[in-house]
Amino acid sequence: MITVDPLTPTIGAEVRGVDLATVDDATWKEVEDAFALYQVLFFRDQELTPEQQLALGRRFGELHVHPAAPSLPGHPEVMIIHADERSKTVAGNGWHTDVSCDERPPTVTILHMEQVPPTGGDTLFASMYAAYDALSDAMKAFLAPLSALHESTHVYTGRYGTKAEDSRDGVFPSAVHPVVRTHPVTGRKALYVNRAFTTRIMNLTRPESRALLDFLFAHQENVEFQCRFRWAPNSVAMWDNRCVQHFAVWDYHPHVRHGHRVSVLGERPA
Repeated sequence: MITVDPLTPTIGAEVRGVDLATVDDATWKEVEDAFALYQVLFFRDQELTPEQQLALGRRFGELHVHPAAPSLPGHPEVMIIHADERSKTVAGNGWHTDVSCDERPPTVTILHMEQVPPTGGDTLFASMYAAYDALSDAMKAFLAPLSALHESTHVYTGRYGTKAEDSRDGVFPSAVHPVVRTHPVTGRKALYVNRAFTTRIMNLTRPESRALLDFLFAHQENVEFQCRFRWAPNSVAMWDNRCVQHFAVWDYHPHVRHGHRVSVLGERPA
């Protein structure tokens, strides 16, 4: 029997009594149930090899390969998360949904942090279910038929030292997705725009698009929709990109933060 302790009434829970490296099917079913309810789960004291982390990701489905980020040699599905005294920028230091610029963005992300700074380096998570639910009925009706452009050239150029021609597809991806998506498992609706990748509402003029996106971005960042996780060595966070945004706070320079990330290839947002 696992123990699930919610972090806030809206999002996030810490799970105890699970060894993710050896989890059995019955326990995994409990984890999946908690994941659907809380949207992001946290696990302490988890020693995972890259192979075990890959196996964990495959429990959700086919794995995703990041279009630009560095990966472990021989394991393109394992993204390296690293910051130290030489870092000029870090991944995730701003509100975003992972790789929403892909035609099939990741559904689930599993991040295992091996080394963390003595203080700082927290990650904030925000529920896009809660953000959608808090809108007026009139705004929900207005957003329902709209779609948005998600681009990545401005995000990835220069960040990882990867040129577009050397990226996963030979070009930095872009895609058009609905502004409001329906989760295929829970059936709940979630806002699906984010500051990092979403550049335009396709159905509106540019000034209208800018005004609407600015409103939605500010609305999504309401603290009532959030939880905050303080990392420790060998902690794991598992979040659902279909209904969650996150922000990795970079307040620990020049200390080291190092870990590995595995994501699961998703369906086209609908």
